[in-house]
Amino acid sequence: MDRVIVERIVCFAYHGVLLEEQTLGQEFQVSLELGVNLSEHRDDQIDAVPDYRAAVSIVEEVMYGRSQRLLETLACLIADKLLTIHGVLEVTVEVRKPNPPIPGVQGGVSVIVTRGK
Repeated sequence: MDRVIVERIVCFAYHGVLLEEQTLGQEFQVSLELGVNLSEHRDDQIDAVPDYRAAVSIVEEVMYGRSQRLLETLACLIADKLLTIHGVLEVTVEVRKPNPPIPGVQGGVSVIVTRGK
């Protein structure tokens, strides 16, 4: 399967378990891997391939939409919506909180989900 990679879509949003996260907000980073089939691709036309601009719009819709408590929920919502893009056969979504309010965690926290049709 061929892949389209979109790395680190940065969103400032209001998700989290703690009230402070929901009211003050924080940075989230979302990366995508879209499984597509380009074996028959011959045209240099945007409408001949899955449009990854639509994928970015879906991420923004979820991240700037209704507040969620869990990274897992965000990743699953994004993955399910990405599978509606024409030509996308499989998705891997990473939702990352680079600065979680957890003492001692300096490298961030991520959830990665993979879904297919």
